[in-house]
Amino acid sequence: MLTMGLERLVLVAPRFFPHPEASALASGATRVLDAARVVATLDEALADCIFTVGFSARPREFAGHVVPVRAAARKVLTQATAGEVALVFGTEMSGLSNVELARCTMVATIPANAAYGSLNLAAAVQVASYELRVMALGDAVWEAPRFPLATSGEIEALYAHAARTMTAMRFLNPQMPKRLLPRLRRLFARAGLEKEEVNILRGILTRVDALMDAQGPSGAER
Repeated sequence: MLTMGLERLVLVAPRFFPHPEASALASGATRVLDAARVVATLDEALADCIFTVGFSARPREFAGHVVPVRAAARKVLTQATAGEVALVFGTEMSGLSNVELARCTMVATIPANAAYGSLNLAAAVQVASYELRVMALGDAVWEAPRFPLATSGEIEALYAHAARTMTAMRFLNPQMPKRLLPRLRRLFARAGLEKEEVNILRGILTRVDALMDAQGPSGAER
């Protein structure tokens, strides 16, 4: 929950709470547990809510309208402007009972492999919390630092240097270049080279040039 920015947790008749194992598994997110409200019944937990979504992986005969979690998240955010809303999950072993699910305004499920759609409680809460976060805040993520791009002139100088070096290596025959040079130019354009990358490539070519000069025309090192 905390990973996705949710902190209000209500526990219905937990067998043990607080519990040291729960705190250990929370892995630094104990503030959610520390602030959790414990109630005796589901009705008490939902008493102040105007909209509730019960989650179930199993088809239920009287579940009514069932929506995927993404659609449920959209509806939850709409309703949250008018009052308290809640996502309702059952136990790890059996989920919500039919009676408990009937207490909810809407039934949601997480689309999964029909042949094996089982999710443990933590995973189900994580998926639902994620969908809520993306629906509310979008899916913007951190960006890697951007480095200055090479200028057209710098790329042309790299292209010319590469052509000279490949000619000296006898990898390129200027009289019969075929499509090597156009493909090389297209590669450089597609790569979106940065200044430092051009400098690295020019450095490699310069080192190749120096080694060939040291070997002389015969190819034997002098």
